Amino acid sequence: MPAKKAFALRLDEKMMQAVEKWAADEFRSTNGQIEWIIHEALKKAGRSPKERNNQS
Repeated sequence: MPAKKAFALRLDEKMMQAVEKWAADEFRSTNGQIEWIIHEALKKAGRSPKERNNQS
């Protein structure tokens, strides 16, 4: 399993509340939801590390 890097993320209070609700609706932690959102955005943009390895 790859190492995870911790960092601070500042979000507007209303945006954070929306992410927390979305996470609860999908039975994920807030952190897990944010990771999932970033993963999906990277995949959609063709910038996912796994996709890049397959394209090389």
